[in-house]
Amino acid sequence: MTLVDSAAAPIAADALEPALRPFGQATMLPALAYTSEDVLAWERRHLFAGSWTCVGRLAELRDDGSGQPVTQRGLVVGDIPVLVTFPADGSVRALANTCRHRGHEILRDGYTDTRHALMCPYHAWNYSLSGTLVGAPGFRDLDGFDPNEFGLVPLPVVAWHGWVFVNATADAAPFSDHVGALESLVSPYRPGSLVHLARHEYEVAANWKVVVENYHECYHCPLIHPELCQVSPPSSGSNYELPGAWIGGSMDLRDGATTMSLDGRSGALPIDGVDPRVVLYLGLFPNLLISLHPDYVMTHRLMPATPGRTQVECSWYFASDDVDPSYAVDFWDLTNRQDWSACESVQRGLSSPHFAPGPFAPNEDAVHRWVTMVARAYQGVAPHHR
Repeated sequence: MTLVDSAAAPIAADALEPALRPFGQATMLPALAYTSEDVLAWERRHLFAGSWTCVGRLAELRDDGSGQPVTQRGLVVGDIPVLVTFPADGSVRALANTCRHRGHEILRDGYTDTRHALMCPYHAWNYSLSGTLVGAPGFRDLDGFDPNEFGLVPLPVVAWHGWVFVNATADAAPFSDHVGALESLVSPYRPGSLVHLARHEYEVAANWKVVVENYHECYHCPLIHPELCQVSPPSSGSNYELPGAWIGGSMDLRDGATTMSLDGRSGALPIDGVDPRVVLYLGLFPNLLISLHPDYVMTHRLMPATPGRTQVECSWYFASDDVDPSYAVDFWDLTNRQDWSACESVQRGLSSPHFAPGPFAPNEDAVHRWVTMVARAYQGVAPHHR
């Protein structure tokens, strides 16, 4: 799939050319990709709204803590207002959060409702949870007015292993193509059946792509992650090159370690049917990082706030709720904070007039695949790799 020519990002072609060279010759993206308001605005529309963005966990989107099940939730996906609704048939729907009368939002970003109908608060146009127009005051007897022509615009939405993904521009490739071979790596862990037991929310003073790039290499691990290196050799494992809009690879556990924790020991039941000696680090474009351990799954969901600031929602999932998750949470909170410090230093360096894009180390092939994916997207090619 190729985006329209007018979708090219506000970065000069000659500035992107070094990032599109083959591995071993390529460099990182230019500083503008990480520091420009205009580039982030373009990314919000084309990489977040225009792709399949993870908007959260299905069970949590349906629950606002009130005791009543949520039927509708207002979100912004990229830069587009979206309604996610939960009809009585148990499905999940996504609709453009734009009234067909004058364009008013049905529900503001971050707001929820438990009613079984949608109502525009401006002129009281009413819609079903599937988006059908069921009432428009003053239009009942108006000749030529057909309610069927004025339903809310449906948007592609998918629930995948417990996470919800929305394509807010409604023109991305099918989700099955987007996720590609990642399905075969994630499905053995059955994350949709795991229990969410912990969450940390961080605000990182770095561009969202800096966070992704840091996640996909362990070249930095010997210097800033001594605890991680105690339980997993930083040079272990390999990276995948398989279909889909994702990158990632594996790392091995050291002898004597059974998981990623401060002492290498697990405090939970193992996940049946998965390799007990391997941890997978997978990044589904644009904003979901999935870390698959023998005994738990951890995710980082990224939400860019400004060119130099990213909100990160880190969650942990286990096979049973009879678990003290702190053995995993404490390890990764420490590791996360080490990473955030490094990412923030990178962001400051990117803002220096002396920055020039540097080369990739021999074990940074996954980062190169990510940079290639982003650089091609900047030129109008939908994110993917084969």
